[in-house]
Amino acid sequence: MGGFWFEAGALVPSIGVGLLFWFAIRAILSADRREREADRRAEEELYAAHSTAPNSLRSAENPADDPKSATRQ
Repeated sequence: MGGFWFEAGALVPSIGVGLLFWFAIRAILSADRREREADRRAEEELYAAHSTAPNSLRSAENPADDPKSATRQ
């Protein structure tokens, strides 16, 4: 008797572990997304404060500023 509920009850630990894993991964991804956004804002503030663009942007605008693209003579 009660075979269905006995077998359904056996699935509870697996479902619980699955939910814990899902919440943990969700928290990690959310924290990573917030950290990347904070880094982006901090870099924007830094570049705005110094009124310079990062080297990659500067070299894209003016290839002569990029030391890697300079040819040896």
